[in-house]
Amino acid sequence: MSDSASDASDSVSGCTRRRTAVTEAEVEALVHGICFKTGPPRALGVEVEWIVHELRAPQLPLTPERLAAAYAALRAVPLKSALTVEPGGQLELSSPPAGSLMECISVVSADLDAVRAVLSEDGLGLLGIGHDPWHVPRRFLREPRYDALEACLDRTGPAGRRMMCTSASVQVCVDAGYEEPGPLGHTRRWWLAHQLGPVLVAAFANSPLVQGQPTGWRSTRQLFWTQIGPARAGAPPLEGDPRASWTRHVLDTPVMCVRQDDGPWQVPEGLTLRAWARTGEPRPPTREDVDYHLTTLFPPVRPRGHLELRMIDAQPGDDGWIVPLAVTAALFDDPEAAETAYRTVKPLAERSLARPAPHNALWIDAARSGPADRELREAAVICFAAALEALPRLGATPEVTAAVAAYRDRYVVRGRCPADDLLDRGADGTGRRPLGKDVPS
Repeated sequence: MSDSASDASDSVSGCTRRRTAVTEAEVEALVHGICFKTGPPRALGVEVEWIVHELRAPQLPLTPERLAAAYAALRAVPLKSALTVEPGGQLELSSPPAGSLMECISVVSADLDAVRAVLSEDGLGLLGIGHDPWHVPRRFLREPRYDALEACLDRTGPAGRRMMCTSASVQVCVDAGYEEPGPLGHTRRWWLAHQLGPVLVAAFANSPLVQGQPTGWRSTRQLFWTQIGPARAGAPPLEGDPRASWTRHVLDTPVMCVRQDDGPWQVPEGLTLRAWARTGEPRPPTREDVDYHLTTLFPPVRPRGHLELRMIDAQPGDDGWIVPLAVTAALFDDPEAAETAYRTVKPLAERSLARPAPHNALWIDAARSGPADRELREAAVICFAAALEALPRLGATPEVTAAVAAYRDRYVVRGRCPADDLLDRGADGTGRRPLGKDVPS
Protein backbone atom coordinates (compact mmCIF):
# COMPACT_ATOMS: atom_id res chain seq x y z
CA MET A 1 0.00 0.00 0.00
CA SER A 2 1.10 3.54 -0.62
CA ASP A 3 1.63 5.92 2.31
CA SER A 4 -1.42 7.94 1.35
CA ALA A 5 -3.65 4.88 1.53
CA SER A 6 -2.13 3.29 4.62
CA ASP A 7 -2.40 6.12 7.13
CA ALA A 8 -5.42 7.71 8.79
CA SER A 9 -5.84 9.90 11.84
CA ASP A 10 -7.58 9.02 15.08
CA SER A 11 -8.33 11.26 18.03
CA VAL A 12 -10.39 9.22 20.49
CA SER A 13 -8.28 10.44 23.41
CA GLY A 14 -8.47 14.04 22.26
CA CYS A 15 -5.15 14.25 20.44
CA THR A 16 -4.71 13.47 16.78
CA ARG A 17 -2.47 10.49 16.05
CA ARG A 18 -1.52 8.72 12.86
CA ARG A 19 -3.09 5.30 12.54
CA THR A 20 -2.44 2.56 10.01
CA ALA A 21 -5.34 1.70 7.73
CA VAL A 22 -6.42 -1.92 7.27
CA THR A 23 -7.52 -3.86 4.23
CA GLU A 24 -10.56 -6.12 4.01
CA ALA A 25 -8.36 -9.20 4.48
CA GLU A 26 -6.70 -7.63 7.50
CA VAL A 27 -10.06 -6.73 9.01
CA GLU A 28 -11.25 -10.30 8.55
CA ALA A 29 -8.10 -11.68 10.17
CA LEU A 30 -8.39 -9.26 13.10
CA VAL A 31 -12.00 -10.16 13.89
CA HIS A 32 -11.35 -13.87 13.37
CA GLY A 33 -8.43 -13.76 15.78
CA ILE A 34 -9.60 -11.58 18.66
CA CYS A 35 -13.23 -12.46 19.32
CA PHE A 36 -12.81 -16.09 20.45
CA LYS A 37 -9.87 -16.84 22.72
CA THR A 38 -10.08 -20.55 23.44
CA GLY A 39 -8.70 -22.48 26.37
CA PRO A 40 -9.81 -23.95 29.70
CA PRO A 41 -12.75 -22.02 31.20
CA ARG A 42 -11.14 -20.37 34.22
CA ALA A 43 -12.44 -16.81 34.45
CA LEU A 44 -15.88 -15.41 35.16
CA GLY A 45 -17.25 -11.88 35.15
CA VAL A 46 -20.46 -9.94 35.58
CA GLU A 47 -21.71 -6.52 34.53
CA VAL A 48 -24.60 -5.21 36.62
CA GLU A 49 -26.66 -2.21 35.51
CA TRP A 50 -29.01 -0.21 37.70
CA ILE A 51 -31.55 2.58 37.40
CA VAL A 52 -30.54 5.38 39.78
CA HIS A 53 -33.58 6.78 41.61
CA GLU A 54 -34.80 8.94 44.46
CA LEU A 55 -35.10 6.86 47.63
CA ARG A 56 -38.06 8.88 48.87
CA ALA A 57 -40.03 8.57 45.63
CA PRO A 58 -38.57 6.46 42.80
CA GLN A 59 -41.12 7.82 40.32
CA LEU A 60 -39.67 11.33 40.49
CA PRO A 61 -37.29 12.24 37.66
CA LEU A 62 -33.69 13.04 38.54
CA THR A 63 -32.20 16.23 37.20
CA PRO A 64 -28.97 15.93 35.20
CA GLU A 65 -27.26 18.12 37.80
CA ARG A 66 -28.22 15.77 40.60
CA LEU A 67 -26.98 12.74 38.69
CA ALA A 68 -23.74 14.47 37.77
CA ALA A 69 -23.06 15.34 41.41
CA ALA A 70 -23.71 11.75 42.46
CA TYR A 71 -21.32 10.35 39.88
CA ALA A 72 -18.67 12.91 40.81
CA ALA A 73 -18.84 11.62 44.38
CA LEU A 74 -18.69 7.99 43.22
CA ARG A 75 -15.56 8.55 41.17
CA ALA A 76 -13.69 9.26 44.41
CA VAL A 77 -14.64 5.83 45.80
CA PRO A 78 -11.95 3.11 45.40
CA LEU A 79 -13.56 0.16 43.60
CA LYS A 80 -12.21 -3.05 42.12
CA SER A 81 -14.96 -3.07 39.50
CA ALA A 82 -15.07 -0.55 36.67
CA LEU A 83 -17.81 2.03 37.22
CA THR A 84 -19.33 3.47 34.07
CA VAL A 85 -22.38 5.54 33.21
CA GLU A 86 -24.89 4.57 30.53
CA PRO A 87 -26.36 7.20 28.18
CA GLY A 88 -29.52 7.69 30.25
CA GLY A 89 -27.65 7.91 33.54
CA GLN A 90 -27.87 4.23 34.48
CA LEU A 91 -25.00 2.99 36.61
CA GLU A 92 -22.94 -0.02 35.59
CA LEU A 93 -20.35 -1.98 37.54
CA SER A 94 -18.15 -4.37 35.55
CA SER A 95 -16.20 -6.87 37.58
CA PRO A 96 -12.59 -7.72 36.81
CA PRO A 97 -12.10 -11.30 35.56
CA ALA A 98 -12.50 -13.55 38.57
CA GLY A 99 -10.97 -16.96 39.16
CA SER A 100 -14.11 -18.33 40.80
CA LEU A 101 -17.78 -17.66 41.30
CA MET A 102 -17.33 -16.63 44.93
CA GLU A 103 -14.48 -14.27 44.08
CA CYS A 104 -16.70 -12.55 41.52
CA ILE A 105 -19.59 -12.26 43.97
CA SER A 106 -17.36 -10.99 46.77
CA VAL A 107 -15.76 -8.24 44.68
CA VAL A 108 -19.00 -6.93 43.18
CA SER A 109 -20.92 -7.15 46.46
CA ALA A 110 -18.28 -5.07 48.24
CA ASP A 111 -18.26 -2.50 45.46
CA LEU A 112 -22.05 -2.26 45.44
CA ASP A 113 -22.06 -1.72 49.21
CA ALA A 114 -19.64 1.18 48.76
CA VAL A 115 -21.66 2.66 45.90
CA ARG A 116 -24.95 2.43 47.78
CA ALA A 117 -23.43 4.07 50.86
CA VAL A 118 -22.36 7.11 48.82
CA LEU A 119 -25.65 7.37 46.95
CA SER A 120 -27.76 7.02 50.08
CA GLU A 121 -26.02 10.02 51.64
CA ASP A 122 -27.59 12.05 48.84
CA GLY A 123 -30.96 10.34 49.10
CA LEU A 124 -30.43 8.13 46.03
CA GLY A 125 -30.69 4.40 45.49
CA LEU A 126 -30.33 1.67 42.88
CA LEU A 127 -33.33 0.02 41.26
CA GLY A 128 -32.89 -3.47 39.82
CA ILE A 129 -35.35 -3.70 36.93
CA GLY A 130 -34.94 -4.42 33.24
CA HIS A 131 -36.68 -1.26 32.07
CA ASP A 132 -37.51 1.96 33.88
CA PRO A 133 -41.25 1.62 34.62
CA TRP A 134 -41.96 5.35 34.90
CA HIS A 135 -39.80 7.64 32.81
CA VAL A 136 -39.44 8.39 29.12
CA PRO A 137 -35.97 8.04 27.57
CA ARG A 138 -33.79 11.05 28.26
CA ARG A 139 -30.12 11.39 27.45
CA PHE A 140 -27.79 12.16 30.35
CA LEU A 141 -24.48 11.78 28.50
CA ARG A 142 -23.82 14.19 25.64
CA GLU A 143 -20.87 12.72 23.78
CA PRO A 144 -20.15 12.18 20.06
CA ARG A 145 -20.42 8.40 20.48
CA TYR A 146 -23.92 8.58 21.88
CA ASP A 147 -25.02 11.30 19.48
CA ALA A 148 -24.00 8.99 16.63
CA LEU A 149 -25.57 5.93 18.26
CA GLU A 150 -28.84 7.77 18.76
CA ALA A 151 -28.90 8.99 15.16
CA CYS A 152 -28.13 5.50 13.89
CA LEU A 153 -30.73 3.71 16.04
CA ASP A 154 -33.44 6.30 15.37
CA ARG A 155 -33.60 4.94 11.82
CA THR A 156 -35.29 1.78 13.13
CA GLY A 157 -37.69 3.52 15.52
CA PRO A 158 -37.87 4.52 19.19
CA ALA A 159 -36.59 1.22 20.64
CA GLY A 160 -32.97 2.35 20.38
CA ARG A 161 -33.47 5.31 22.69
CA ARG A 162 -35.18 3.08 25.24
CA MET A 163 -32.27 0.65 25.10
CA MET A 164 -29.81 3.49 25.59
CA CYS A 165 -31.58 5.41 28.32
CA THR A 166 -34.11 3.31 30.23
CA SER A 167 -32.89 -0.29 30.28
CA ALA A 168 -30.70 -2.26 32.69
CA SER A 169 -29.37 -5.81 32.73
CA VAL A 170 -27.23 -8.46 34.37
CA GLN A 171 -24.59 -9.50 31.84
CA VAL A 172 -22.64 -12.66 32.63
CA CYS A 173 -19.25 -13.18 31.01
CA VAL A 174 -17.80 -16.68 30.60
CA ASP A 175 -14.71 -17.92 28.82
CA ALA A 176 -15.13 -19.05 25.21
CA GLY A 177 -14.05 -22.60 26.15
CA TYR A 178 -11.74 -25.25 24.82
CA GLU A 179 -10.79 -25.50 21.16
CA GLU A 180 -11.71 -29.19 21.05
CA PRO A 181 -15.28 -30.60 21.13
CA GLY A 182 -17.13 -31.48 24.32
CA PRO A 183 -19.38 -29.84 26.92
CA LEU A 184 -16.81 -27.08 27.50
CA GLY A 185 -15.71 -26.71 23.87
CA HIS A 186 -16.13 -23.29 22.29
CA THR A 187 -18.46 -24.47 19.51
CA ARG A 188 -20.79 -26.15 22.02
CA ARG A 189 -20.70 -23.15 24.37
CA TRP A 190 -21.49 -20.73 21.53
CA TRP A 191 -24.49 -22.85 20.54
CA LEU A 192 -25.57 -23.31 24.15
CA ALA A 193 -25.45 -19.57 24.85
CA HIS A 194 -27.94 -18.91 22.05
CA GLN A 195 -30.27 -21.82 22.90
CA LEU A 196 -30.13 -21.42 26.67
CA GLY A 197 -30.56 -17.66 26.25
CA PRO A 198 -34.37 -17.82 25.93
CA VAL A 199 -34.57 -19.91 29.11
CA LEU A 200 -32.61 -17.22 30.94
CA VAL A 201 -34.77 -14.47 29.39
CA ALA A 202 -37.91 -16.22 30.60
CA ALA A 203 -36.70 -17.23 34.06
CA PHE A 204 -35.39 -13.76 34.93
CA ALA A 205 -37.86 -11.54 33.04
CA ASN A 206 -38.31 -8.32 35.01
CA SER A 207 -39.52 -5.51 32.74
CA PRO A 208 -43.28 -5.65 32.12
CA LEU A 209 -43.99 -1.91 32.37
CA VAL A 210 -43.47 1.23 30.29
CA GLN A 211 -44.65 4.61 31.54
CA GLY A 212 -46.78 2.94 34.18
CA GLN A 213 -48.58 0.56 31.83
CA PRO A 214 -48.23 -3.18 31.30
CA THR A 215 -46.88 -3.86 27.84
CA GLY A 216 -48.06 -7.45 27.53
CA TRP A 217 -44.44 -8.63 27.63
CA ARG A 218 -42.64 -10.06 30.68
CA SER A 219 -39.33 -8.76 29.32
CA THR A 220 -40.08 -5.54 27.49
CA ARG A 221 -36.38 -4.84 27.52
CA GLN A 222 -35.82 -7.90 25.33
CA LEU A 223 -38.66 -6.75 23.06
CA PHE A 224 -36.91 -3.45 22.48
CA TRP A 225 -33.64 -5.20 21.66
CA THR A 226 -35.53 -7.22 19.06
CA GLN A 227 -37.03 -4.06 17.55
CA ILE A 228 -33.58 -2.55 16.98
CA GLY A 229 -33.12 -5.04 14.16
CA PRO A 230 -31.07 -8.11 13.20
CA ALA A 231 -27.99 -6.26 11.95
CA ARG A 232 -27.19 -4.16 15.01
CA ALA A 233 -28.78 -6.38 17.69
CA GLY A 234 -28.98 -9.82 16.12
CA ALA A 235 -26.84 -12.93 16.14
CA PRO A 236 -25.32 -14.60 13.10
CA PRO A 237 -26.55 -18.03 11.97
CA LEU A 238 -25.32 -20.81 14.26
CA GLU A 239 -24.32 -23.19 11.48
CA GLY A 240 -20.63 -23.86 10.96
CA ASP A 241 -17.59 -22.49 12.74
CA PRO A 242 -18.47 -19.72 15.22
CA ARG A 243 -15.40 -17.66 14.31
CA ALA A 244 -16.20 -17.65 10.60
CA SER A 245 -19.89 -16.95 11.16
CA TRP A 246 -19.23 -14.07 13.55
CA THR A 247 -16.55 -12.61 11.30
CA ARG A 248 -18.94 -12.50 8.33
CA HIS A 249 -21.58 -10.89 10.52
CA VAL A 250 -19.18 -8.19 11.71
CA LEU A 251 -17.99 -7.33 8.21
CA ASP A 252 -21.48 -7.28 6.71
CA THR A 253 -23.08 -5.12 9.41
CA PRO A 254 -23.28 -1.37 8.67
CA VAL A 255 -20.91 0.73 10.72
CA MET A 256 -22.56 2.97 13.27
CA CYS A 257 -20.33 5.94 12.55
CA VAL A 258 -17.12 7.26 11.09
CA ARG A 259 -15.34 9.12 13.86
CA GLN A 260 -13.99 12.58 13.15
CA ASP A 261 -11.29 14.73 14.73
CA ASP A 262 -13.51 17.80 14.66
CA GLY A 263 -17.26 18.26 14.63
CA PRO A 264 -19.98 15.63 14.80
CA TRP A 265 -19.17 12.11 13.73
CA GLN A 266 -20.51 10.94 10.37
CA VAL A 267 -23.39 8.44 10.54
CA PRO A 268 -23.47 6.83 7.09
CA GLU A 269 -26.47 4.74 6.14
CA GLY A 270 -25.85 1.21 4.92
CA LEU A 271 -22.02 1.40 4.85
CA THR A 272 -20.86 -2.04 5.94
CA LEU A 273 -17.44 -2.56 7.45
CA ARG A 274 -16.57 -4.70 4.44
CA ALA A 275 -17.53 -1.95 1.99
CA TRP A 276 -15.66 0.64 4.02
CA ALA A 277 -12.49 -1.46 3.96
CA ARG A 278 -12.84 -2.03 0.20
CA THR A 279 -13.48 1.56 -0.80
CA GLY A 280 -11.56 3.50 1.84
CA GLU A 281 -14.30 6.13 1.82
CA PRO A 282 -15.01 8.53 3.47
CA ARG A 283 -11.55 7.78 4.89
CA PRO A 284 -9.61 4.51 5.21
CA PRO A 285 -10.63 2.47 8.28
CA THR A 286 -8.02 1.67 10.93
CA ARG A 287 -7.52 -1.07 13.48
CA GLU A 288 -9.06 1.30 16.03
CA ASP A 289 -12.14 1.64 13.83
CA VAL A 290 -12.49 -2.14 13.72
CA ASP A 291 -12.23 -2.35 17.51
CA TYR A 292 -14.79 0.42 17.81
CA HIS A 293 -17.20 -1.21 15.37
CA LEU A 294 -17.19 -4.33 17.53
CA THR A 295 -18.43 -2.29 20.50
CA THR A 296 -21.40 -1.00 18.47
CA LEU A 297 -22.85 -4.47 17.85
CA PHE A 298 -25.37 -5.62 20.45
CA PRO A 299 -26.27 -9.27 19.85
CA PRO A 300 -27.65 -11.32 22.75
CA VAL A 301 -24.31 -13.15 22.91
CA ARG A 302 -21.29 -11.02 22.09
CA PRO A 303 -17.85 -12.61 21.66
CA ARG A 304 -15.17 -10.33 23.08
CA GLY A 305 -12.45 -12.93 23.53
CA HIS A 306 -14.90 -14.34 26.08
CA LEU A 307 -18.66 -14.71 25.67
CA GLU A 308 -20.81 -11.89 27.00
CA LEU A 309 -24.39 -13.03 27.69
CA ARG A 310 -26.53 -9.92 27.41
CA MET A 311 -30.10 -11.22 27.63
CA ILE A 312 -30.88 -11.14 31.37
CA ASP A 313 -32.97 -8.33 32.84
CA ALA A 314 -31.66 -6.49 35.90
CA GLN A 315 -32.98 -8.19 39.04
CA PRO A 316 -34.85 -6.89 42.09
CA GLY A 317 -33.27 -6.53 45.52
CA ASP A 318 -29.74 -5.69 46.56
CA ASP A 319 -28.43 -9.18 45.78
CA GLY A 320 -30.85 -10.37 43.09
CA TRP A 321 -28.08 -10.28 40.46
CA ILE A 322 -26.26 -13.13 42.23
CA VAL A 323 -28.82 -15.77 41.23
CA PRO A 324 -28.53 -15.39 37.41
CA LEU A 325 -24.76 -15.13 37.76
CA ALA A 326 -24.58 -18.35 39.78
CA VAL A 327 -27.01 -20.27 37.56
CA THR A 328 -25.27 -19.21 34.35
CA ALA A 329 -21.79 -19.96 35.72
CA ALA A 330 -22.90 -23.43 36.81
CA LEU A 331 -24.53 -24.27 33.47
CA PHE A 332 -21.48 -23.19 31.50
CA ASP A 333 -18.47 -24.07 33.64
CA ASP A 334 -19.49 -27.33 35.32
CA PRO A 335 -19.19 -30.15 32.73
CA GLU A 336 -22.10 -32.19 34.11
CA ALA A 337 -24.43 -29.20 34.33
CA ALA A 338 -23.34 -28.00 30.88
CA GLU A 339 -24.18 -31.39 29.39
CA THR A 340 -27.59 -31.41 31.11
CA ALA A 341 -28.32 -27.89 29.87
CA TYR A 342 -27.33 -28.85 26.33
CA ARG A 343 -29.59 -31.91 26.28
CA THR A 344 -32.44 -29.94 27.87
CA VAL A 345 -32.51 -27.05 25.42
CA LYS A 346 -31.76 -29.10 22.30
CA PRO A 347 -35.46 -29.94 21.70
CA LEU A 348 -36.27 -26.23 21.90
CA ALA A 349 -34.04 -25.55 18.91
CA GLU A 350 -36.85 -26.42 16.52
CA ARG A 351 -38.56 -23.18 17.56
CA SER A 352 -35.46 -21.17 16.67
CA LEU A 353 -34.59 -22.54 13.23
CA ALA A 354 -36.34 -19.91 11.13
CA ARG A 355 -34.19 -16.93 12.14
CA PRO A 356 -31.13 -16.22 14.27
CA ALA A 357 -31.55 -14.96 17.83
CA PRO A 358 -33.27 -12.95 19.14
CA HIS A 359 -35.71 -12.65 16.21
CA ASN A 360 -37.05 -16.19 16.16
CA ALA A 361 -40.16 -17.60 17.83
CA LEU A 362 -38.33 -19.09 20.80
CA TRP A 363 -36.74 -15.81 21.88
CA ILE A 364 -39.91 -13.83 21.22
CA ASP A 365 -42.05 -16.26 23.22
CA ALA A 366 -39.56 -16.09 26.09
CA ALA A 367 -39.76 -12.30 26.20
CA ARG A 368 -43.53 -12.20 25.87
CA SER A 369 -44.59 -15.04 28.18
CA GLY A 370 -41.65 -15.68 30.45
CA PRO A 371 -41.86 -19.06 32.22
CA ALA A 372 -45.61 -19.17 31.59
CA ASP A 373 -44.47 -20.82 28.34
CA ARG A 374 -44.67 -24.51 29.28
CA GLU A 375 -41.58 -25.73 27.39
CA LEU A 376 -39.44 -22.88 28.68
CA ARG A 377 -40.65 -23.46 32.24
CA GLU A 378 -39.87 -27.18 32.05
CA ALA A 379 -36.41 -26.44 30.67
CA ALA A 380 -35.78 -23.86 33.39
CA VAL A 381 -36.78 -26.33 36.13
CA ILE A 382 -34.29 -28.90 34.83
CA CYS A 383 -31.53 -26.32 34.36
CA PHE A 384 -31.99 -24.88 37.85
CA ALA A 385 -31.80 -28.41 39.31
CA ALA A 386 -28.56 -29.04 37.41
CA ALA A 387 -27.17 -25.70 38.57
CA LEU A 388 -28.03 -26.45 42.21
CA GLU A 389 -26.17 -29.76 42.01
CA ALA A 390 -23.17 -28.07 40.37
CA LEU A 391 -22.81 -25.01 42.60
CA PRO A 392 -21.08 -26.82 45.51
CA ARG A 393 -18.61 -28.24 42.99
CA LEU A 394 -17.86 -24.66 41.90
CA GLY A 395 -17.20 -23.62 45.51
CA ALA A 396 -20.48 -21.74 46.03
CA THR A 397 -21.33 -21.02 49.64
CA PRO A 398 -24.48 -22.47 51.22
CA GLU A 399 -25.95 -18.95 51.16
CA VAL A 400 -25.56 -18.65 47.38
CA THR A 401 -26.95 -22.13 46.79
CA ALA A 402 -29.88 -21.34 49.09
CA ALA A 403 -30.60 -18.14 47.16
CA VAL A 404 -30.78 -20.10 43.89
CA ALA A 405 -33.04 -22.72 45.51
CA ALA A 406 -35.32 -20.02 46.92
CA TYR A 407 -35.60 -18.37 43.50
CA ARG A 408 -36.44 -21.70 41.90
CA ASP A 409 -39.15 -22.39 44.45
CA ARG A 410 -40.61 -18.88 44.36
CA TYR A 411 -40.61 -18.42 40.63
CA VAL A 412 -39.42 -21.17 38.29
CA VAL A 413 -41.45 -24.16 39.48
CA ARG A 414 -44.53 -21.95 39.69
CA GLY A 415 -44.15 -20.61 36.16
CA ARG A 416 -43.51 -17.09 37.45
CA CYS A 417 -40.79 -14.47 37.19
CA PRO A 418 -40.12 -11.11 38.89
CA ALA A 419 -42.21 -9.39 36.21
CA ASP A 420 -45.28 -11.11 37.66
CA ASP A 421 -44.62 -9.54 41.05
CA LEU A 422 -44.56 -6.10 39.46
CA LEU A 423 -47.81 -6.78 37.65
CA ASP A 424 -49.43 -8.09 40.84
CA ARG A 425 -48.60 -4.86 42.65
CA GLY A 426 -50.44 -2.75 40.08
CA ALA A 427 -49.94 -1.47 36.60
CA ASP A 428 -46.98 0.74 37.48
CA GLY A 429 -45.43 -1.61 40.04
CA THR A 430 -46.42 0.50 43.04
CA GLY A 431 -50.05 -0.45 43.57
CA ARG A 432 -51.26 2.84 42.07
CA ARG A 433 -53.60 3.31 39.16
CA PRO A 434 -52.16 3.22 35.60
CA LEU A 435 -50.40 6.40 34.55
CA GLY A 436 -51.20 6.39 30.85
CA LYS A 437 -52.27 4.41 27.82
CA ASP A 438 -49.29 4.53 25.46
CA VAL A 439 -47.67 1.09 25.32
CA PRO A 440 -45.66 -0.59 22.57
CA SER A 441 -47.44 -3.00 20.30
